[in-house]
Amino acid sequence: MSLRFTRRWGPHRIAYHLGLHRSTVGRVLARFRMPKLAHIDQATGLPVRTSKPQRYEVNKPGQLVHVDIKKQGRIPDGGGWRVHGKGSVQDLVAGAARGRATRAGAVGSRGYRFLHHAVDDYSRVAYSEILDDERKETAAGFWTRANAFFAQIGVNVTAVMMTDNGACYRSHAFADALGEIRHKWTRPYRPQTNGKVERFNRTLGTEWAYAKSYASEAERANAYTAWLHHYNHHRPHTGIGGQTPSARVHNLTGNYS
Repeated sequence: MSLRFTRRWGPHRIAYHLGLHRSTVGRVLARFRMPKLAHIDQATGLPVRTSKPQRYEVNKPGQLVHVDIKKQGRIPDGGGWRVHGKGSVQDLVAGAARGRATRAGAVGSRGYRFLHHAVDDYSRVAYSEILDDERKETAAGFWTRANAFFAQIGVNVTAVMMTDNGACYRSHAFADALGEIRHKWTRPYRPQTNGKVERFNRTLGTEWAYAKSYASEAERANAYTAWLHHYNHHRPHTGIGGQTPSARVHNLTGNYS
């Protein structure tokens, strides 16, 4: 039960971690009347009222890829507020650096990093890079490398690319990088339209970005590659029946496990 309370894990994840059957874990959670994760507030763990979202999934890898950018504050050398506390000198220095970068129009060069993601709808396989900005040339270059990654593992992205309405995604540079791939935008103010990559953002926040207190931005960035490998190859996903993303992409399972 501690995994449920402290880490907000579902029955598939708990079963995988403990080496138990998913049904056994499900019965224990039911016995203690634990609400579903979708029905609790992730910050407090308290039950909330929510309507069941409508789920969808394409038929095979490559038919739909979700692309997004997650802005994340840099960690100052020596650690930020998670190490030294809110209002500490380190916290104030980091906040001032982000403010200067924003006012100078150079967000990312000093105060922030930008995580660019591409998540395959069917398999949930994710390709991600930590970059310094969200400019159109950066987004276009990221997609070129992401598309090459998917091709390498046997996923031919031919149908639809889904993004939000960010300026970098509306640029000619990004359209040129897409080529013949159809570009679809999410509905304004409806991030759930791109829900699978939004879920990926929440997962990385909980399990990597804020899972521990890092002493520097470099330390956190260095841990990202290992976490992303774990996500693709070893982490069971409830949305795909407790499988790992690699299990749904044959070449990824065979060559990159």
